[in-house]
Amino acid sequence: MIPLEIAGIRIPDSKLARDVTQLIRDTESELLFRHSCRVYFWGAIGGTNKGLVYDPELLYVASMFHDLGLTAQFADSRLRFEVDGANAARDFLRARGISEGDIETVWNAVALHTTPGIPEFMRAEIALLQAGAGMDVAGRGFEHYDEADRNAVVAAFPREADFKDGIIDAFYQGMKHRPETTFGTFNDDFLAARDPQFQRVNMCSVICHSHWEH
Repeated sequence: MIPLEIAGIRIPDSKLARDVTQLIRDTESELLFRHSCRVYFWGAIGGTNKGLVYDPELLYVASMFHDLGLTAQFADSRLRFEVDGANAARDFLRARGISEGDIETVWNAVALHTTPGIPEFMRAEIALLQAGAGMDVAGRGFEHYDEADRNAVVAAFPREADFKDGIIDAFYQGMKHRPETTFGTFNDDFLAARDPQFQRVNMCSVICHSHWEH
């Protein structure tokens, strides 16, 4: 049973939230599912602490979908995994009659969650998803969360003893068949960590070897 409230933050008690929870539980590994739940709480707690106005339901849906593109159902995709997750979220929401404006917010949140420097200037749900994901994966902003809140979230959705290695491997497994999609992102770090044959693309080389004469 998923706890509905932690550190003063509630998981939305709606059919939409229940549907997305079941979908992600049935699709993702336990590691990714727990990670997605923690991302929601980190984002929501951070947003509340900053006094931001956000839609908890949209943030929750975006949190649930944000890493879906890493799963086996996208093993043949040539898109960025973030776009796969964003497209799946869009289809899920459209099927339930959600407004196009709200769908766009969720799509952008999922698609941009690994793109630092942009989401924080967009709608709160977009900014908070990126912040929550950064907190859970890399500990960004760790010191800004109350220790009791951190402990409560992790008690409800435990981090595996090998979570750090496990999340790196999840990224690698989800992107190893589409290495070209990691260009211009930090996602190439995951491929380089697991595949000694991986060759990063250097933008300066791309420019210098383009068809332009000068």
